[in-house]
Amino acid sequence: MERTKQRIAIDMDEVMADTLGKMLECYNRDYGDTITLDHLHGKKLRHVAKCGGEVSKYFDDPLFLRDLKVLPDSQEVIRELQSRYEIFIASAAMEVPASFAAKYEWLKEHFDFIPSSHIVFCGDKSIINADYLIDDHAYQFDRFPGQGILFTASHNVEETRYPRVNNWREVAEMFLT
Repeated sequence: MERTKQRIAIDMDEVMADTLGKMLECYNRDYGDTITLDHLHGKKLRHVAKCGGEVSKYFDDPLFLRDLKVLPDSQEVIRELQSRYEIFIASAAMEVPASFAAKYEWLKEHFDFIPSSHIVFCGDKSIINADYLIDDHAYQFDRFPGQGILFTASHNVEETRYPRVNNWREVAEMFLT
């Protein structure tokens, strides 16, 4: 069966969900620190945290991802994108297997208009058969067969190889005008 609409695959963490905001909140609380987004320009939290890579321990808690804030305008824009494109959520959840249930529940709560059949938990996103991939990690575009669109996050501000969007209003401008 031939596709009639182009496909857009969308990452969840730091694209739809404010994972870093929650990590900063938990880290600062647990370590008595005051790191802000300004401290993370071009870096990940693990590069500046007192505990280094230990910050990834937050992902071991299956409930950590359950109450993330939704990034502004993402729900409205994704709903509108669905009228013109086939939308898939592609999350590299294999990196944190304990996150499956929480990610799925979060998506069903905040993006209930996306069918479960369009939610893909994977590792290497090159398996996704889509025309576009909106992601905050440029390495996901290395083998992706379509066009990568970099969603700005503190860790990727110096990346220049891909088209970039800074927020969901810019996604709307790129795909809906």
